[in-house]
Amino acid sequence: MITPPLDAYFTHLPTAFQDWNLTWHTLNPDFTRCFQNTVLIWVPCVYLWLCMPFYYWYLKNHDRGYICVTHLNRAKTVIAFLLWIICWSDVFYSFWERSQGAVKAPVEYISPLLLGITMVLAGLLTQYERLKGAQSSGIMLIFWLVALLCATVSFRSKILQAVNEDATVDRFRFTTFYMYWVLVLVELGLNCFSDQPPFFSKAVNDPNPCPEAGASFLSNITFWWITGMMLYGFKTPLEEKDLWSLREVDKSSTIVPQLMRQWSNEWHKAQRPLEKALYSPKRSLRSGGRGENKDTKLPEESEILLQKSSKRRREPSLLLALCLTYGPYFLISTLYKIIHDILIFVGPEILRLLIRFVNDSNAPIWQGYFYTALLFICACVQTFILQKYFHVCFVTGMRVRTGVAGAVYRKAMVITNAARRTSTVGEIVNLMSVDAQRFMDLITYINMLWSAPLQVVLALYFLWQNLGASVLAGVAVMVLMVPVNAVIATKTKTYQVAQMKDKDSRIKLMHEVLNGIKVLKLYAWELAFKDKVSAIRESELRVLKKSAYLAAVSTFTWVCAPFLVALSTFGVYVMVDEKNVLDAQKAFVSLALFNILRFPLNMLPMVISSVVQASVSMKRLRVFLSHEELVEDSVDRRAATASESIVVTDGTFSWSNDDPPSLKRINIRIPDGMLVAVVGHVGSGKSSLLSALLGEMQKQEGSVSIKGSVAYMPQQAWIQNKTLQDNILFGRELKESWYREVVEACALLPDLEMLSAGDKTEIGEKGVNLSGGQKQRVGLARALYCDCSLYLLDDPLSAVDAHVGKHIFDKVVGPQGILKNRTRILVTHGLSYLPQADLILVMVDGEITEMGSYMELLGRQGAFAEFLRTYANSEQQEDRSGERDHVHDAGSLSRRDLDNGGPAALLQPDSGTAGKLTEADKAKTGMVKPAVFWEYMKAIGLGLSFFSIFLFLCHHVASLISNYWLSLWTDDPVINGTQLYTHMRLGVYGALGVTQGVAVFSYSISVSIGGVMASRYLHETMLYNVLRSPMSFFERTPTGNLVNRFAKEMDTIDTIIPSIIKMFMGSMFNVVSTCAIILVATPLIAVVIPPLGLLYFFVQRFYVATSRQLKRLESVSRSPMLSHFTETLLGTSVIRAFGEQERFISECNRHIDHNQKAYFPSIVANRWLAVRLEFVGSCIVMFAALFAVVSRDSLSPGIVGLSISYALQVTASLNWLVRMTSEVETNVVAVERVKEYGDTDKEAEWQVEPSRMPQGWPTNGYIEIRNFSLRYRDDLELALKDVNVTIEGGEKVGIVGRTGAGKSSLTLGLFRIIEASEGSVWIDGVDIAILGLHELRSRITIIPQDPVLFSGTLRMNLDPFNCYSDEDLWQALELAHLKNFVSGLPDKLNHECSEGGENLSLGQRQLLCLARALLRKTKVLVLDEATAAVDLETDNLIQSTIRSQFKDCTVLTIAHRLNTIMDYTRVLVLDRGQMAEFDSPSNLIAKKGIFYRMAKDSSLV
Repeated sequence: MITPPLDAYFTHLPTAFQDWNLTWHTLNPDFTRCFQNTVLIWVPCVYLWLCMPFYYWYLKNHDRGYICVTHLNRAKTVIAFLLWIICWSDVFYSFWERSQGAVKAPVEYISPLLLGITMVLAGLLTQYERLKGAQSSGIMLIFWLVALLCATVSFRSKILQAVNEDATVDRFRFTTFYMYWVLVLVELGLNCFSDQPPFFSKAVNDPNPCPEAGASFLSNITFWWITGMMLYGFKTPLEEKDLWSLREVDKSSTIVPQLMRQWSNEWHKAQRPLEKALYSPKRSLRSGGRGENKDTKLPEESEILLQKSSKRRREPSLLLALCLTYGPYFLISTLYKIIHDILIFVGPEILRLLIRFVNDSNAPIWQGYFYTALLFICACVQTFILQKYFHVCFVTGMRVRTGVAGAVYRKAMVITNAARRTSTVGEIVNLMSVDAQRFMDLITYINMLWSAPLQVVLALYFLWQNLGASVLAGVAVMVLMVPVNAVIATKTKTYQVAQMKDKDSRIKLMHEVLNGIKVLKLYAWELAFKDKVSAIRESELRVLKKSAYLAAVSTFTWVCAPFLVALSTFGVYVMVDEKNVLDAQKAFVSLALFNILRFPLNMLPMVISSVVQASVSMKRLRVFLSHEELVEDSVDRRAATASESIVVTDGTFSWSNDDPPSLKRINIRIPDGMLVAVVGHVGSGKSSLLSALLGEMQKQEGSVSIKGSVAYMPQQAWIQNKTLQDNILFGRELKESWYREVVEACALLPDLEMLSAGDKTEIGEKGVNLSGGQKQRVGLARALYCDCSLYLLDDPLSAVDAHVGKHIFDKVVGPQGILKNRTRILVTHGLSYLPQADLILVMVDGEITEMGSYMELLGRQGAFAEFLRTYANSEQQEDRSGERDHVHDAGSLSRRDLDNGGPAALLQPDSGTAGKLTEADKAKTGMVKPAVFWEYMKAIGLGLSFFSIFLFLCHHVASLISNYWLSLWTDDPVINGTQLYTHMRLGVYGALGVTQGVAVFSYSISVSIGGVMASRYLHETMLYNVLRSPMSFFERTPTGNLVNRFAKEMDTIDTIIPSIIKMFMGSMFNVVSTCAIILVATPLIAVVIPPLGLLYFFVQRFYVATSRQLKRLESVSRSPMLSHFTETLLGTSVIRAFGEQERFISECNRHIDHNQKAYFPSIVANRWLAVRLEFVGSCIVMFAALFAVVSRDSLSPGIVGLSISYALQVTASLNWLVRMTSEVETNVVAVERVKEYGDTDKEAEWQVEPSRMPQGWPTNGYIEIRNFSLRYRDDLELALKDVNVTIEGGEKVGIVGRTGAGKSSLTLGLFRIIEASEGSVWIDGVDIAILGLHELRSRITIIPQDPVLFSGTLRMNLDPFNCYSDEDLWQALELAHLKNFVSGLPDKLNHECSEGGENLSLGQRQLLCLARALLRKTKVLVLDEATAAVDLETDNLIQSTIRSQFKDCTVLTIAHRLNTIMDYTRVLVLDRGQMAEFDSPSNLIAKKGIFYRMAKDSSLV
């Protein structure tokens, strides 16, 4: 029987199992044999068996595909098998000995048996890892490491035994043990390497996979796997191609759907109680009962609604959705944090033992070395765990940012128009950039919410052990701090909300300013809008300043908290009982604990403010994600009958549920293949009808059915920042022959011939380098190429010349066009097309008043017939113009089409970059220049900068002296159980603390105020520089880049840089003071500090080179993401109409992933650095302890305590210093990017001092153009050549010419949007080149082709400088035929226009631009094809107003419809940039030149 021997064995355990005289109180320590044969063998076995179930479950659920058998795998398995054989040979040897009569303890059988079985398990796990695709295993590596360490202890004992007691050696067991030890060592070595990727791994096909997945466990915990990139980045600046692909788990396509799924569940849960109340009564009402029943039940229903929804409605929780999506992975970090928090208290305990060791001269020296090694190992383990914790946090943060940005994008695709009105483009972009970033910042710190209290409780427990009840005094101080900080946090939240509101308003306004910059320049309105932006900015800065004061108070309380806690605790301790002696052990162990206490107490305010910021963002996001979505089934896409494409029955539609219906009583049935024309005055609801058919409006009543796929062409064409071909293909496959046919039908072939790279030419944002006509034709080509069943065309021919319009109608839309068999709904103002329409819908005030064919409607003699009689004559005459051979000419892009859309010839690229237009945001390379730091210091103010540095110095000197004073205090001799001078020591210690407090508060205030001053200065200069830039700059620079500067970069300068500077200065002084203290205490360390310093410096430079470049790449890749997002928001209706949401979502995913590709390596680089730096820190701790042990005879305990307690801090300080150094460098890049626009080309001065403009100029409007030539760029041909024209004051001059003649170039020259190359323009005897731009532009007026409005009141849109009275405004509106419309609005002149004036029709916007001109009433008026987008009636109104109101003014009209200028005084005919003819219309016709031919084409002669 086995039991009795085992019992007998354990009876003797106390003496045999452990012997302190053998293990501790000796110069040569060792363990007992019993201990070696049990504990040292069982520990690794127990570890593996405990881990096995969890590890098996993990591998089973994370199958990555199997790994083919490799040499590494074979070797691991074979060695495990050999180890099993060795263990079992030991077991059999024991049985053999027993058979020989030797008495063996049961443990001799149990231990090798257990070990053998464990080796089998290890071998099986190795094979299971291979089958599940695990390339490296931490569990197994730790097992082999523990096994080796335990075996090494026995190994030493066995060698000592062999040396000292050779006779007792058991040679068989010694041999098997040495073999065992060697094999375990080899197995450990093999486990340090990583196996090859799994057989079907995506990494195999990826050209640049992320090495993390294939890295070994050691490489993972030390972050060695990024070293390749660090090395490469150190040698040459990293570029985009050097970045790894994102791991599958980090990609948007994986992350965003998970969040959307959880959010959808949350949203439905929140809606459930509401649905019960809302819908069940309605269903019963609908299903049965007569009219009177309905009437009687309705009041009851509303009562039910009120009761139920108020009680049971709850908001959906975005927080819960985020937790469920990202929580499981994030929980790993919680585990790491718990282990780390416990480990940080090991340091002070070892310090206690070290001080005791120094005090005890009889203690064996090896104990000192043992404590030193323990301190070093503990510090290293702490490092690995902390860095893995941070890695998990940052990766989670990254995923949250991806998820939030993707969710916002998807939501923006489907929200209703009413919801869009509440969330402007600027606000939505802010949600995606700023708010998503806030979540990311929070996740790094969120664990501190429970970790900080845990650390505080543990610290207080150990302090209680050390100092007893005196520690309660310190607790009282901390408790007092809590309400102070609670108040600060509450206030901070209030300010945060206000600041975000201001930021949204500012970004929204900047967005509009950048979109309407051409109009601002033409009207000389830059200053008015600069002041508007500055006013919002000032409001933002006031809030920022208040936050800065609060932050200073917060910093003061938290930096002083640890000192006040120490002071109160030590004070109470020595004052309560004079026998309480403050010796080194008590003081410095307590101080080390107070230093641990400092971190959670310092972090809590940061965490609280981060939580506050994130909760504000959370609310904003929740509100946005809860917005109403377009009802997908509002348009039935299947229910139309076989022969009908569109059926609308009793349709009533509005833009939102709260608005009155925009369309009423709509009843239409449209058979397949019909051409339906929709006509009506401006604002009658024509575009709304198309929106209703697309499902863009709220259907209040009725039904809508549509058959087949839909193509939509909006009134203002939506053009993407891609090549012309990409704009037409719109994500579809290129079919060469069909593409050519489409391009030809849309009259685009000549344009392609003129473009530098043909259809591969890049089109700028919103189509800046295309004319209005070209944009519409590209939009039409896109719709045509899609080859759909139903075409909704919203006035596609308004901006094209009449003959081009005729060509397009005939080739595309008309009865003989490409679409002849498709159903076409054409909104048009061109009456000449109506006879060819199968059906005409006449709209008045949102209703279809008449419906029928052209002849039917004429026969009815209704409003339509009357309308036709009035306008048809002139229109039809003009529209015959395209029937001859000029289609080719009119369609071509030469320079005229470009002129209309702005100076796009300017953008004709160099041959090297043919077709490229916009400049991508470029990442600078190399170090941030010292000049950037100097610029920032100058922005703060040099005096304030240096004063802040001096205050930092004062704080740290006071801190140093106070701790040195404490060490002197602890070394005071103890006489009769008491210390002398206790009161004096305490008083000085307190005074030094007060000095620290004053310095902290002062530098907090000075840095924060300096930050606000720098923010103000940098924003003002950037805004001024951007507004002073010429038009060419805006056409080259995507709006996303500029918005990024005003949003993200300014946010960095506002909030991040000041706090980083504070932390950088603090950690720098900390490191210097630590090194100084250690040097004073143990001068020997001077030997070690220089090499460690060099290593530190090298690691830091090595890191910063890569980190800085990664930050730049990340910053640069953010701009395209925001540009794409902004572009999408402007075109959501087109994207939805074509059903292209999925493609745009995947493109958004690509942009987000592209951005994260640069961000991911930068967070790993931070961890790489931290591990290496903390290793340097651990070395400093080790050497400080080692030299204290070596020279213990010459050191006082006080100095040892001071030195090591400081050394224990150095790891954190070093780590923080490098992190802050890189943060300062990487964030100061924001200053560099903001300053970038100071160096770009600028326009001429706005105002010239002294002004050379005569009083009241211009008085007559006499214009003299002398030898005027103009080119768009130095390397391009002249656009205008040697033009000589004299125009008398009050003359009406029409400017005409074929495509590319230079018509718009002349107006751009007149307004000096482009400066003259040669010659000059004189107005009333003044050369316009000597005037300031604002002096010139404010004295002449233009009604531009594109009517641009800004969000704000109608009053602001008419008169941003508030120069005119209400009477003037109403008179201008009356003359512009808008008085009835505006007086019918609830707020009249204070009616809020939405972004871009979207809540007014295009015609109404054009009339507002006329009202602007009427207000200014200058002597020179330029009309740039201003009536292209209005119906004929409105056109006639505008022309008659201009004739009556501007009869004394000089009017220059770029003619679109020739009949509008036939009664002008003279006509200037331009041809190829030169003046061809200039005379009265009648004389020109008589001459039979170019003008005669044009008039003949238009059937005017």
